[in-house]
Amino acid sequence: MNKIDISLIEGVLDELAEVKGSLITILQKTQDIYGYLPKEAIEYISSRTGIAESEIMGVATFYTQFRLTPVGKYLIMLCQGTACHVNSSELILKTINEELGISDGETTKDGLFSLKCVACLGCCSLSPVMMINEDTYGSLTPEKTRQILRELREAE
Repeated sequence: MNKIDISLIEGVLDELAEVKGSLITILQKTQDIYGYLPKEAIEYISSRTGIAESEIMGVATFYTQFRLTPVGKYLIMLCQGTACHVNSSELILKTINEELGISDGETTKDGLFSLKCVACLGCCSLSPVMMINEDTYGSLTPEKTRQILRELREAE
C-alpha cells in the first residue's frame, strides 16, 4: 500500500481545523487532493481537529459524495432514480457490467474505470443517464453505452 503525502492537506487544516462546522468542507478538499479519503488523512484530520475518527467516518460514509477507496481515471456514476429506472437504467447497468466486468462500487483491474450507482443525477429528461467524470451522457441505450466506454478505453 502506498503511503500518502499528508503535507498536502496542511493548508486545508491550517485554514479550517479550528472552524466549527467545517468537517464536510475539510473532507471535500481532502478528497479533491487525493481523489478519495485515505485512512491516514482521516486519522490526521482527527488529530488536528479533535473530532473522533468514528465521527469523521460517520460523515464520510453517510454522504455518497465521499469515497474511501481510490477510483479509476473514469468514474462512472449511473443514475438509478425513478425516471432512469422506468427508462431501463438496469439494462444500462447490465451493459456496463458486461463491457467492463465490474459492478457497483468496483474498479476495473487496470484502474481505468470505476462504477457507482447513484440515487439521482438530476437529469430526468435525459434518462437513462450516466456521468463519467464531468461529462453527462443521456438517452442511453446498450449500444450507445458500449460505444462510449470503448471510445474512452481506445483513447488510452
